[in-house]
Amino acid sequence: MKIHNFSAGPSVLNQEVLKKASEAVLNINNSGLSLLEISHRSKDFVAIFEQAILQVRKMMKLSNDYEVLFLQGGASLQFVMLPYNLFREGGTAGYLETGNWSSSAIKEGKKFGNVQVVASSKDTNFDRIPKDFEIPDNLEYFHFTTNNTIYGTQIKDFSNFKGIKVCDMSSDILSRELDYSQFDLIYAGAQKNIGPAGTTLVVIKKELLNRSQRDIPSYLDYAVHVAKDGMFNTPPVFPIYATTLTLQWLEEQGGLPAIEKLNKKKANLLYSEIDRNPLFTGHAVKEDRSMMNVTFVLNDESLKNKFDSMWKEAGISGVNGHRSVGGYRASIYNALELESVQLLVNVMKELEQIA
Repeated sequence: MKIHNFSAGPSVLNQEVLKKASEAVLNINNSGLSLLEISHRSKDFVAIFEQAILQVRKMMKLSNDYEVLFLQGGASLQFVMLPYNLFREGGTAGYLETGNWSSSAIKEGKKFGNVQVVASSKDTNFDRIPKDFEIPDNLEYFHFTTNNTIYGTQIKDFSNFKGIKVCDMSSDILSRELDYSQFDLIYAGAQKNIGPAGTTLVVIKKELLNRSQRDIPSYLDYAVHVAKDGMFNTPPVFPIYATTLTLQWLEEQGGLPAIEKLNKKKANLLYSEIDRNPLFTGHAVKEDRSMMNVTFVLNDESLKNKFDSMWKEAGISGVNGHRSVGGYRASIYNALELESVQLLVNVMKELEQIA
């Protein structure tokens, strides 16, 4: 039976990507060596590494004003690295609080200086993106999370954001067309849309390097990584290779315009069923619904055991909701096929018929 993987992350990867990656684990480029044992300084991996950076630059349409890094530690390490590098003594940083991960970023930021929570949707269990807030002038930076994995909300419009714009894009990176030049620093764990867990994409404007004038531990200093061409320490070879394969696959699908069209189709299919079916209610307010993570609950909890057994029998995996919201969460990242979403919708319809 085919398993339809709706996991929030590590998430589904394209089957062709998995096949090529598995072959490389045994023998990379007919070298007789496993991808897992080649030197990060080898010709084979340097070519992979450079290709990954080139693909990111191409898809994001980045100018030479930006540096591209593949680091480790996930978004959690970036919660620390960015204030270390951008927070100047005596300044204030602004944060938009829209979920658990932005709350974690705020917690770390407070260790470096004054943090102002510009707006928050915590009082409504993060079911929306705050609106009509004022971003103060002269912030060290303004931090926000573009997509909230746990709660199923997504920022759609960045036109009113100002100052140095720093964003955690972990769960919707390269899922839609955006003007990436409007952001000054982007970070994203690979394990949602662009690869397996183990590497973190960081895109940073060169002018932000050495901004804080702090004495920063070497590994936590973006400028050190840039000076070492992204290889200050041994990079995560396998995740970067798998990311390269995923980005190649994404380009073959037609790039960001094509994948955004598909992602919208998947999201509309599932949200339409949630809104139509009287057994379900969505968590996020409609105007802020995520195109990546669809959160919803059963209106009658007595149907939970039946519904759970039905989707499991259909070969569906990973739709249990996070404890902060409950109910269900269907993560419909780039590599998830439309047929998987249709299958989940069919199960929801079947439950309605027998309820």
